[in-house]
Amino acid sequence: MAERVIPLVDLRSKALSAPRPIQAIPTSGPWLDLLGRPLRDLRISVTDRCNFRCSYCMPKEVFDQGHPYLPHSALLRFEEITRLAKVFVAHGVRKIRLTGGEPLLRKDLEQLVEQLAALRTPDGQPLDLTLTTNGSLLARKARALKDAGLQRVTVSLDALDDAIFRRMNDVDFPVRAVLDGLEAAQAVGLGPIKVNMVVKRGTNEQEILPLARHFRGSGVTLRFIEYMDVGATNGWRMDQVLPSAEVVERIGRELALVPLQASAPGETAERWGYAGADGLHDPALGEIGVISSVTQAFCGDCNRARLSTEGRLYLCLFASQGYDLRTLLRDEAADEAQIASALGAIWQGRTDRYSELRALLPADSAAAGKRIEMSYIGG
Repeated sequence: MAERVIPLVDLRSKALSAPRPIQAIPTSGPWLDLLGRPLRDLRISVTDRCNFRCSYCMPKEVFDQGHPYLPHSALLRFEEITRLAKVFVAHGVRKIRLTGGEPLLRKDLEQLVEQLAALRTPDGQPLDLTLTTNGSLLARKARALKDAGLQRVTVSLDALDDAIFRRMNDVDFPVRAVLDGLEAAQAVGLGPIKVNMVVKRGTNEQEILPLARHFRGSGVTLRFIEYMDVGATNGWRMDQVLPSAEVVERIGRELALVPLQASAPGETAERWGYAGADGLHDPALGEIGVISSVTQAFCGDCNRARLSTEGRLYLCLFASQGYDLRTLLRDEAADEAQIASALGAIWQGRTDRYSELRALLPADSAAAGKRIEMSYIGG
């Protein structure tokens, strides 16, 4: 086996200033980027810390005890996050997802949830407010999150087999504790719940069917995510990617599936429903989703932006630089109109479509080695 080399790349300090608008920015209504894509989905990372060391995200070789995490003083305050979110919502955002790292490690997170839950779209509708977690703290946090206004959760779960799960999280954390967290979330009404499994060939592909059987008919939607080349430390190789088409084929051999329509424009997951005896989708049996950002890029309708823990705005999961919004927020001279104008200029200048261009990049190209880590901006 070839020696695994993990490049040490830290791009957190590299940021672009929010640009001055070079054209008029609409004072109301949605923004469109240069490819005609609206901004609908804002993902907010509330911490760069995590208590797991999954090899595809925060490998222990890099994120060890000496890793320099962001100091608390560098993080956006909850009020600053809410102030930015309010502007984004005024210009098209309808969904906010809280991420990390592991977001439940952020102290008093329920206060941020309560502030965001109070926001309304221009037509008076509440936001789709959700959170992605590894589930380790969910059993004790579910009730408080629901009471604060969180609507639903997505839980990462890469194996049902305890030995495989402990090996993948690399901190010897038991799968039973995550399953307890899922049960607690269902009990308090944080749903519909989604479970995400990152499929890595040669590591956990044998867990595809056990997870499908476990969650079929449970009210939980299981989604399979192709192992992606995010960041620069996970040692990604194309031969470790199990295409989503093969995942669907494996499940379909035992559990009949039928294709379903996308749930919303820009949805990342291709949906498949479990079929009943009549060959049609049986809603009681539920569905699965596959996210194929490697083999079937969906950049064409990507409507997502990501706000990092310290206030950098990233326009793509595979970005190498973000725009510094914290400095703008803390400028006492900046009012809401100026902030909105700067954000609009950023989005309206967007051309990102890394996944569509991936196949054209040499495997060892500079572009392939200088991307921000997923643990810093969320998934």
